[in-house]
Amino acid sequence: MNTTVVGFPGLGIEKLELDKVAFTLFGKAEVRWYGILITLGIVLAFLYVMWRGVRNEGVKTDDVIDVGIFTVIAGIIGARLYYVLTTLNDGKHVYESFLDVIAIWNGGIAVYGSIIGGAIAIIIVTHIKKINTLKFCDMVVPGLILAQAVGRWGNFFNGEAHGSIITETTAFDFLGFEFLLPSGEGTLFHTLRMWLFGTAGWSYYHPTFLYESVWCLLGFALLTAFYSHKKFHGQVFLMYCTWYGFGRMFIEGFRTDSLYIPGTSLRISQCVGLVCFLVGGALLSVFWIKLRKNPPISPVIPKVAAESAPVEEAPVEEAAVEEKTAEALGAEASEDEEQVTMEEEKNGDEN
Repeated sequence: MNTTVVGFPGLGIEKLELDKVAFTLFGKAEVRWYGILITLGIVLAFLYVMWRGVRNEGVKTDDVIDVGIFTVIAGIIGARLYYVLTTLNDGKHVYESFLDVIAIWNGGIAVYGSIIGGAIAIIIVTHIKKINTLKFCDMVVPGLILAQAVGRWGNFFNGEAHGSIITETTAFDFLGFEFLLPSGEGTLFHTLRMWLFGTAGWSYYHPTFLYESVWCLLGFALLTAFYSHKKFHGQVFLMYCTWYGFGRMFIEGFRTDSLYIPGTSLRISQCVGLVCFLVGGALLSVFWIKLRKNPPISPVIPKVAAESAPVEEAPVEEAAVEEKTAEALGAEASEDEEQVTMEEEKNGDEN
């Protein structure tokens, strides 16, 4: 089925019919909204990183493109490989051939796999090009979280990546423990509920794609506003890990399509989000304490500010000394010239 029917009655949107296919090429090749939105996110991230590199970090656009090409390729491979490895024994997926493994067009990618693959590529390529890796990671993560915010709307067009059913209560899972949260009339969950033919048929579900998109947009605004105030390379990257990990840790608890650690009831993305939040938060705290005792490790001076900074003039005393020295040298030169002239005239008289 190439159509998704969705509604948000709490927001005054009763029914939307969404075609998953934006257009077709040559009458055969389908170009889907999911792919368009993922591509748009990548392009926006590229543009942001290039702008940030020139404005704040002194990284050339050509270097950004070089690193970016390998990062995108490694990110796509990582996203698919992560998904395949975590669904090998779930009983729902069958990978009989290499074509099944790479069949990304049939769906099945994971955000964390993309981040891991992209990070590996950044480490390798920045090392080769002799660019500070942590500095480059700072440049990337605001663009990355913006791309995630845009890409989640691809899930909206596909009618996927939604949450659990919303009735008077709603199920929330945290590290294998289930909680029932109020979601009846008058609650925020009731207002945002999404009417959809989902995993349990026609019903109201949590629009988790919307939750994550809004969370990522807030994160993008936060990281962008803070960037020029960072005190050391890697600080913005750690803030991203902490912010996104915290949000994903909770949003994942509403999802109905989570990947699980084999043999457990633990959701992989929730566990990874928890680790990112704890580790990122701990490192930020440690470095912040160190910064209060010592000067910044690598202060950031925006290029625009550096270029517009006033040029310090030499002190008045130094200028006066230089002027007196020049006058003395000029006087000595004049005396030498007069002495040479007198000698020439004397020689002429003798002759």
